[in-house]
Amino acid sequence: MSTDEAPPLILLHASDNVAVARVALAENAEIAAPGGAALRVRAAIDAGHKIALRAIAPGEVVLKYGQPIGVASTAVQAGDHVHVHNVDMARESPPQAARRSPATPLAAGDAVSFEGFVRNDGRVGTRNYIGVLSSVNCSATVCKAIAQAFSGEAMAAFPGVDGVVAITHGSGCGMSAEGEGLDLLRRTLRGYATHPNFAGVVLIGLGCEVNQVDPLVQGLPAAARERIHVLTIQQAGGTREAVEQGKQLVRELAAQASTARRSTVALSHLVIGLQCGGSDGYSGISANPALGAAVDLLVRHGGTAILSETPEIYGAEHLLTARAASPEVAERLLARIRWWETYAALHGAQLNNNPSPGNKAGGITTILEKSLGAVAKGGSSTLNDVVEYAQPVQAHGLVFMDTPGYDPVSATGQVAGGANLICFTTGRGSTYGCKPTPSLKLATNSRLFERMPLDMDFNAGGIVEGSQTVAEAGEALFRLIVETASGRLTLSEQHGLGDNEFVPWQLGAVM
Repeated sequence: MSTDEAPPLILLHASDNVAVARVALAENAEIAAPGGAALRVRAAIDAGHKIALRAIAPGEVVLKYGQPIGVASTAVQAGDHVHVHNVDMARESPPQAARRSPATPLAAGDAVSFEGFVRNDGRVGTRNYIGVLSSVNCSATVCKAIAQAFSGEAMAAFPGVDGVVAITHGSGCGMSAEGEGLDLLRRTLRGYATHPNFAGVVLIGLGCEVNQVDPLVQGLPAAARERIHVLTIQQAGGTREAVEQGKQLVRELAAQASTARRSTVALSHLVIGLQCGGSDGYSGISANPALGAAVDLLVRHGGTAILSETPEIYGAEHLLTARAASPEVAERLLARIRWWETYAALHGAQLNNNPSPGNKAGGITTILEKSLGAVAKGGSSTLNDVVEYAQPVQAHGLVFMDTPGYDPVSATGQVAGGANLICFTTGRGSTYGCKPTPSLKLATNSRLFERMPLDMDFNAGGIVEGSQTVAEAGEALFRLIVETASGRLTLSEQHGLGDNEFVPWQLGAVM
């Protein structure tokens, strides 16, 4: 149905005492509430924001998705706008959900494949890049100069190679020579150096940094070390010499990479990182559930999805522990939640803080509301594993990786863990690109999709408008995911975006 024909409100669960405005509602307008009763809008309400379906007393729980998202801070009347001015965070712990049965396994003869680049270690890439990685910020300029030399027409000599990507960062020295900070950086860089979307890598250091290139490479399997060339600026004789030597190494790797060809592989080789950013009131209604439906299809066909952003599942973790593959998996997730509570307290912060200004403008009131919508990206499959930041993802199915909520840091960890495709939902308009991993942007509403047509790859707005079900959108998205893994370019790839999104999580003392 069209937006004009669809009901003005979206009720997400029968027990909810609020509904979401499908369209902007004018003050004093008489609308039909779910069930058909008349409801007067007491104040103008933007699309995506919440309206009270009945009176809510001060201190009473506000329910959305059938789950608490906060408590009323003042008396709320039926027809009131429900948002930050009259809702506070709930003080009690989230309810414990009952454990659920594992997801339905893949039916025989129902396999789906994609076209990917099979590497020597057996992993499969969705793209065919050459990487130029810096061990330290001091070598970042050299890395960028080398990669820039292969932009534009320079790649014509290497057909089939998607490009040369400089992976640079702001760390690698001024840090302890041992401990969590260095371990995490090395784990992240190793994940990129061995990523299947890179056919080969040149790793460049200055020479005197804490994060030395030799120990960085020594921790890798022999098969991975074969496609990594190492260079230090001081041993090369300076920046100009290092750039020239680096360019020659890239030429050699690119010539080899140009012989690679896509072949048909099982979907079990596809690993998707799930992200949401610039969320709005529709995120948990349209794009996130649609992505969850696509993830369920991916998992049924043997693939893997990585759910992350621990601070943004806070308050909804019970929905994940309820479907953990074992009590041990559930406890690992809860242990990371406890770590984040301590980490936030050490810095004078709280995890139950309000969402960002953009989130609030889009209709999200509390972190609980945001978290409940964010968890929907993971679909309904069994949670098979919980890993720490940038750790290699070994399990198939749905996996949780502990990361910050900041999108570039979170996605960097997912790519380091093996994600060879990113799906990024947004309601406000995030434009995240991610070399060497293609990033699909999924719009929560049609207005965004039409306003930013050169950035949004998929429109989930039909769910809001009532013209498409979540299942239908999920199937369409699943097909797009498979096509993208097989070589279809995302819009960010078409525009050349994604060269500056490598942002490792920095922990430990800076000295």
